[in-house]
Amino acid sequence: MQGGGVLDFDLSVTICSWNTAGDLRACLESLRSVADEARFEVIVVDNASSDGSPDMVEKEFPEVRLLAQRSNLGFTGGHNLAFRERQGKHALPLNSDTVVHPGAIAGLLDYLTQNPEVGILGPKLLNPDGSLQFSCRRFPNPVAALFRNTPLGRLFPNNRFSREYLMQDWDHASPREVDWVSGAALLVRGELLDRLGGFDEGYFMYCEDVDLCKRAWQAGAKVVYLPSAVITHAIGRSTDQAANRMIVRFHRSMLRFYRLHGLPEVFVLLRPGAYLLAALALACRASIFVTKNYVDVLRRWVKRR
Repeated sequence: MQGGGVLDFDLSVTICSWNTAGDLRACLESLRSVADEARFEVIVVDNASSDGSPDMVEKEFPEVRLLAQRSNLGFTGGHNLAFRERQGKHALPLNSDTVVHPGAIAGLLDYLTQNPEVGILGPKLLNPDGSLQFSCRRFPNPVAALFRNTPLGRLFPNNRFSREYLMQDWDHASPREVDWVSGAALLVRGELLDRLGGFDEGYFMYCEDVDLCKRAWQAGAKVVYLPSAVITHAIGRSTDQAANRMIVRFHRSMLRFYRLHGLPEVFVLLRPGAYLLAALALACRASIFVTKNYVDVLRRWVKRR
């Protein structure tokens, strides 16, 4: 996973893009505006976009390294390709629907340099309206999954399980060790990235950030949230284009995470039953979301009649 060339930069910012030309342009413009904060390169992996994204990058951002693909490698495959090609010491996977604020890159790199025990560092993420995005969380658990974005959660919106999972009992105003940080923007120490082998490509997308942070902790590296570094993130601009497919992918990824990290904690004789129960519960959860989407489409169709 070591970068393919001489490490000429302190950092490689890696971006995976799929049909997000407008957002990608804004992201790259924000990176261009902070180019003096550190020696960093920007690598864009385009996952077979059909909206002209590759041409836009080539014409408007000649300083960016473009790796245009003929097929969709997924979030994990795309970033891993960029990690292998990087010429930066550390890596910052970044969503194409983000805008980097001044001081964020310099602050992240400075903190990483001063704290050698830290392996992964997450900035504060804001929604486009300026509100806080809960981008650092505790590791998933089955009870929290029952309440997160489900009818049960709507009945009990302030339940303690969701609040604990989202770390809403804390003001997010100071640096803190956390279980995991969002893959929309996270700085990974190069040595740790190479040791872990990048993202697990068994996750096409979703839960790969939770998995990476879990493996970082297991490897003896800390995961820290740094609120002084700020990035705006518009959630789901790419995935909303194929909502139901993404729902299925998300729940498959959740099941993979449970199999790899949750199931080993279950008594060995109970594992087959526990895995089957988890698979059924996640299938049921996914079915609820997909059904809701179809119902919403039908309602909009009826209104137009």
